[in-house]
Order: sequence, then structure tokens, then C-alpha cells
Amino acid sequence: MNQSAAGWSNGLIGILIFSGSLPATRVAVGGFDPLFLTSARAVIAAFMGIALLVLLKQRSPNRQETRSLIYTAFGVVLGFPLLTALALQHITAAHSTVYIGLLPLATAVFGVIRGGERPSPVFWFFSCLGSLTVVGFALTQGAEASFYGDGLMLAAIIVCGFGYAEGAILSKRLGGWQVISWSLAFSLPAMLLLAVFTWPESLRNIALPAWFGLGYVSAFSMLIGFIFWYRGLALGGITGVGQLQLLQPFFSLILAAFLLGEAVSMLMIGATVFVVACVAGAKKFA
Repeated sequence: MNQSAAGWSNGLIGILIFSGSLPATRVAVGGFDPLFLTSARAVIAAFMGIALLVLLKQRSPNRQETRSLIYTAFGVVLGFPLLTALALQHITAAHSTVYIGLLPLATAVFGVIRGGERPSPVFWFFSCLGSLTVVGFALTQGAEASFYGDGLMLAAIIVCGFGYAEGAILSKRLGGWQVISWSLAFSLPAMLLLAVFTWPESLRNIALPAWFGLGYVSAFSMLIGFIFWYRGLALGGITGVGQLQLLQPFFSLILAAFLLGEAVSMLMIGATVFVVACVAGAKKFA
């Protein structure tokens, strides 16, 4: 398998794993406070990542790499999980998944800013068209939409795109699983302190589905998915492989419908299909 094919295959596996993140978060916030959920998932994943680093005897990052790891941690360890957890208190998981349509554009923008990639003007046309479709869809939802929840999701997409691009650039030097493991390790002290201060008064009344949601977002969303995703971005290119994120709404909408029983409207499906078509065009000219 050549480098490009390896990048796309790893990226696809990462997206499949990430597709369960929003539905799992939606379930988890039914039993846990968003702040505790954000910190707990990071703490659990951090201990797993540190164990990998120790067992496989990885070198410590230098000063420049450490700065980049802190940026990555801000985007994907703290920013995106916290903002989505807060947003999902106001909007459904099915509604939030459509915002994933903005992630390729956000990732591509930071790929240009931080990675020096230069897609063609046609690429930007398709990416912007897809993004405008997503925003337009959100504005047509009426009672289903939430100004606060939608705003939080937009903010989550921005910081996530930044974290994806920053981590992908560093993965070329450190490796994909090393980047997310070190990012989690550096964020552990703050996340552990936050977990202590937001610890639930009682764990007895928390339903089993919420525990399963916490387990999924801790092991898969915070660690395992990133191992494949960062490797895919590093091998196949940030702007190119980043377009795979437009497949995520399909998988997430299916999970939200079958696992959570949430309504998925034809307008939502149509908007997602059109956005994916736009990103397919963007991919061709990336």
C-alpha cells in the first residue's frame, strides 16, 4: 500500500470511530455534568496514552514540539469535547452532526495557516459552498435550532480544525499515536483538577448508558480514533484526507437514529448529501 492509500485508509478508520462521538456524548451528558465529562474522558484517555508512551519507551518532545502539543491539546482534548458537551444540552445529536460539514473547511484553513498547504481556488469554492449549506440548514430549523447550542457547535468546529491541523503537522515527526498521547499527558494535571472539582455528588443514580457513553468517548474518541486520524492526515495531506470528515454525518445520523431514537428529517439528509457532494468536488481540486 502506497503512502497516499495508507493515509486515506487510516483516515477513514478514524472517521468511522469519531462518528460515534456525538451520539455517545449525547448519552453521557444525560448522566454526567459536561465539565466532568470533558475532564473525565481526558483523564481516562491520558492514563492510557501515558501507559503506551512508557511501555514503548518513546522519547520526550523538545521545546518546539511541546508548544505544538499544547496547541493540539487545547483544540482536541479540551476545546472540542467541552464545547460539544455543552452544545448537546441544547440540541440533539442528529442536529449537531450536520455541523461536522464545517470541519473539512476549518481543517483546510488551518492546514494553510499552520502547514503551508495551498489548495486551488476551485477547492475553496466547493468547501465554502458546502459550509454555507450547513449554516443555511441550521437557520431553517426553527424550533429545533438553538442559538446557544448552534453557537457552541460552531466554536467547537473552529478549535477542532485547529487541533487537527496542528496535530497532523507534528505527526510527521512524532507519529500519530505519540502526538495524541503526549497531548493527553500534558493536559492531565488540569483535567484531573477539573475532574476533582466537578465530581458528581453520587454515582449511584447514573444510568448504565451514560457509563457506556463515557467509556466510548474516553477510549475511542479521545485516543484510538486519533491514532488512525493523525496518521491519515500526516500521510495523505491535511486538506485532502480532511475531506473524509464529510462522511461522518452519514454514520453519526444513522447511529443517532437507531441508538437514540432521534428523528432524522429528509431536509437534514438532503443537506448532508449536498455537503458531501461539495466536498467531493473540493477533494478533486485539493
